[in-house]
Amino acid sequence: MSIKEFDVFVIGTGTAGKSVAYDCAAEGMTVAIADNREFGGTCANRGCDPKKVLVGITEALHITKNLTGKGITSVPKIDWQEVQNFKAGFTDAVPASTEKALRKAGITMYHQSPVFIDEQTLSVEGKAVKAKKIVIATGQQPLELKIPGREHLQVSDDFLELAVLPESMVFVGAGYIGMEFAHIAARCGVKVTVIEFKERPLTPFEGDIVEHLTKASEALGIDFVFNAEVTAVEKLRKNYRVHFQKNGKKQSLKTRMVFNTAGRVPSIAALALEKGNVAYEKGGVSVNAFLQNTTNPNVYACGDVSASGSLALTPTSSQEARVVSFNIIKGNTTKMDFPPVPSVVFTIPQLASIGLTEAEAKDKGYDIRVEYKSVPHWYNAKRINADVYAYKTIVDTKGDLILGAHIIAPHAAEMINLFVLALCGKLKPEHLKAMIFAYPTWGNDIKGMV
Repeated sequence: MSIKEFDVFVIGTGTAGKSVAYDCAAEGMTVAIADNREFGGTCANRGCDPKKVLVGITEALHITKNLTGKGITSVPKIDWQEVQNFKAGFTDAVPASTEKALRKAGITMYHQSPVFIDEQTLSVEGKAVKAKKIVIATGQQPLELKIPGREHLQVSDDFLELAVLPESMVFVGAGYIGMEFAHIAARCGVKVTVIEFKERPLTPFEGDIVEHLTKASEALGIDFVFNAEVTAVEKLRKNYRVHFQKNGKKQSLKTRMVFNTAGRVPSIAALALEKGNVAYEKGGVSVNAFLQNTTNPNVYACGDVSASGSLALTPTSSQEARVVSFNIIKGNTTKMDFPPVPSVVFTIPQLASIGLTEAEAKDKGYDIRVEYKSVPHWYNAKRINADVYAYKTIVDTKGDLILGAHIIAPHAAEMINLFVLALCGKLKPEHLKAMIFAYPTWGNDIKGMV
């Protein structure tokens, strides 16, 4: 039997992979795409989108609690099964609609993770296929905790599909996934404990702003165990016992469910990259400025799986896919140039950040001016009875340019987008202060933050 050949073979059907497939197919290229899970990728099926649906429900609950006695007379109750049904309305149709769109574009689909045979040949569904260009866009997967009892650990996928909420949960890891799910669960009445190896949650974020979120989380009822290393998970009759070490002492606690939220790693282990002469590193598939593999020029990588140096976020995946498409279609003409990228933790309140932290700015040798205030007395917080609202902005005193902005607020995710415009446009604080925004809005508040 002859080997089927394609101009482009894409591995992964998430934001990055399907974007490249559509772009190349639109140029008349023969394109194939493969995935070992449901088509549509992590964000739409089991990541950002369904998570935000659950967050939205808890936001409604939170604001009614804040305004009880201020005109609201009773707090609604959450029906978890109805919440899950609502969420399913966003996710259930994704795989079929993705496949329908790919088929319409003339893209051949494979439902298995391919493995490399050589630099331009893959084995998929028991068949060998060749491609002039191969695009790796497999995203990331949960980091495996190599401890006894790790088979009892559940991951974010499992949380999003929970039919019933347990009485208690432990999250191993206080990154953005652990913190977001901890807030969702705690607001739904679950007793939540977060165990973190480091001294605080969300270590890449600005420490002073994270401290406000830590206190708000504790006020919600979330227990934190910091500077602790989980060493084993033991199955009991109905519960699990989580063993950990803290300050050199062995400790443990019982819980009904344990989640591994210790982080995510590039999903490359199943690809047999060595056989394809594809270089990789801790951050994923090694790439140059064109997002082309450093050892196999027939291979490109984009999205969370590429070691491009960007944040592993859906918007950066889209940007990288665009660059890969250009370079496959037109030759290596476009280099990846990352603008300032915002990052958001969808807890309540939200934590949002862009640019440098204070420590990073000092390490880079900038002469800086720092604006750091807690402002729950500002009107927008007071009108919804929100008790946590703070910001920190870092300005380069020589160039009078904003280097970083960090906000904790009910609508920090939207506010940070205005700082995206400021950083990308190299606007000075005086430029922002001179602008007229609608009032009273959260966006208008940024004029007081610089």
